[in-house]
This record gives sequence, C-alpha cells and structure tokens, in this order.
Amino acid sequence: MSNRGKTSGVVYVHSSPSAVCPHVEWAISGTLGVRADLRWSAQPAAPGQLRAECAWTGDPGTGAQLSAALKAWPMIRFEVTEDPSPGVDGERFCFAPGIGLWHARAAANGDIVVAEDQLRALAAKARAGESFAHGVDSLLGKPWDDALEPFRRAGDGAPVTWLHRVG
Repeated sequence: MSNRGKTSGVVYVHSSPSAVCPHVEWAISGTLGVRADLRWSAQPAAPGQLRAECAWTGDPGTGAQLSAALKAWPMIRFEVTEDPSPGVDGERFCFAPGIGLWHARAAANGDIVVAEDQLRALAAKARAGESFAHGVDSLLGKPWDDALEPFRRAGDGAPVTWLHRVG
C-alpha cells in the first residue's frame, strides 16, 4: 500500500451494450477489490445502450488501473478521473470507440496540464508544417471531448454509486 495517502475519482461509463455491463462491473470490481454493483440507466444518446457512474477512493494510480481494465471492452465509451493527492497530479482518461484512449494530467482545479516536453514536441511539429491548433486540440483532448459530449449531457442527473478500494 502506498504511503502517499488516498485519492478519489469517478468512473463514467457513458455507453455500454447491455451484454457488456456485467463485464464492466467485473473490471471495476477486480481493480478496486470491492463489488461494483452499478445502477445502469438508459443512454438517450445511444438508444439500446446503458450508462452508469461510480465514485471511487483508492491509492494514487487507481485511475490508470481502472482505465486499463475498461479499455479491454472497445465498444464502450468511458471516462475515468483521479483527483490530485499529496505529491501526485490528478489524471483524466477518456476512451471512445474509433479514436481510442486519451490521457492527461490534471491540476487541482481540473485544468489539463501540458508538460514542457509536450510543448517542445508541439513547437517542433508546428515548425515542420503541422497545424499548431490541431496539436493543441489533441493535447487537450478535444477529439475525445467532441466524441463524448453528447453522452455526457445525456447523463445529467443520473445516479452515482460510491466504491472504496480495499487496501
């Protein structure tokens, strides 16, 4: 167990075929070490699919573990957030079919943190003729935000399940 303390976050399953929902729960349960019995509701943005959310607590790095477990099901749309904790940046993971996984560090206020090496690479690509605006959009996750936004709005007011990782 980490001596850095605990953190928390949220798993948003924006859309899942009903047949995959038990697998999503098993992936979350296996990662957290507690049973995830999510409350699924219809996803209006994708008729015939379901959505669920669960808040979690665990060690720093749990968000990455949850994301890795969930991306095994490439037909679902999801986001995983991990709040900052002492000495550890927060993180955000987004997955959408067709574009895959995006990950970034997140500041305490939720802003995406772009590292110096990422900015240097972006500047080099821009000097080589690639679009600076496109590069910034990619760093900030715009393609994933565009793909997930209709599913986020459709989930406003949905029930949230709370889960705590077994230490």
